[in-house]
Amino acid sequence: MSEQKTTGAPAPGESAAGDPVEAPAPGAETPAEDPVEAPAPAEAAQPPHRERRTLRAALRWGAAVLAFAVAGTGTAYGLTSLERTDVPGLSTLGDGRWEYPVLAKPTLSAGAPLPAGRDNTDGRHYAPLRSLLLPAPAGSRPDPTVKADKAGVVSVDAFLEEYTPRDREKLRPVLEYEGLIQILVRAWTMPDGTRSRVYLLRFASSAAVGTFTGCTVNTSLNAAETVIPDPEWGKGEIDDETVIPHNVNVSAYEEGKPYAEEQTRLGCLQAGDVQGVIVQSRKGGAAVVPFHQALVLQSQLLG
Repeated sequence: MSEQKTTGAPAPGESAAGDPVEAPAPGAETPAEDPVEAPAPAEAAQPPHRERRTLRAALRWGAAVLAFAVAGTGTAYGLTSLERTDVPGLSTLGDGRWEYPVLAKPTLSAGAPLPAGRDNTDGRHYAPLRSLLLPAPAGSRPDPTVKADKAGVVSVDAFLEEYTPRDREKLRPVLEYEGLIQILVRAWTMPDGTRSRVYLLRFASSAAVGTFTGCTVNTSLNAAETVIPDPEWGKGEIDDETVIPHNVNVSAYEEGKPYAEEQTRLGCLQAGDVQGVIVQSRKGGAAVVPFHQALVLQSQLLG
């Protein structure tokens, strides 16, 4: 029987990598974002195990517990996890989750409101977009097929390659004329062949985010021309605000049967001025547990 690693929040004023992270004060221009490397893979995750009750409990108690600390001129706040044996009734067996690095939200500059703050009615994120992007899990390797520069910046054309030509024509005007500022991606492949692409799109406002239509039941992806609502999403405690922040809207879809050799899952997150899109695919079927885990963790980073 093995135990999950204990992970703690980083010191106030530091990012998950231990480096200082600054963000513009309200009204200031978004600073240029320097290249950043994805966290180095650590020890491989445990083999999959699909027990739904264990997953829900693990997501609620083990995925993210918010810890707040005030220091210096900014507010640092991190996501930490508990020892699984410290939580009554939480099995120590592998449940199919991937092992991610310590997750931490960036430190905000003095006076910058939180995304869900009462003084931030538009839900704007006053942090570099890359600091809000889900890191790659242990055992993964970068996916070189995704077209991005060294900093993870993606062009509109490269992002639209996820969609069929029909949907590209519908989405292009939105991305070109409705206040899109930047698109970032982090893409990786796991040892079992699961490919993940996590995109964050920053718009000029939450109203502009609302014009994005690439995350509905009518979405047509290159890898899956039709998707249906994920029947497992929202069950049990997974829709509890202790798991999904109240200011983040999450929807989940899957390629229904019969599908070809590869199944694709689509996850969508809207949080103020940021739109998240998560695509996971795997030959023989894409597992639901790591897909839901990625949605939960990314929502916590945006919340």
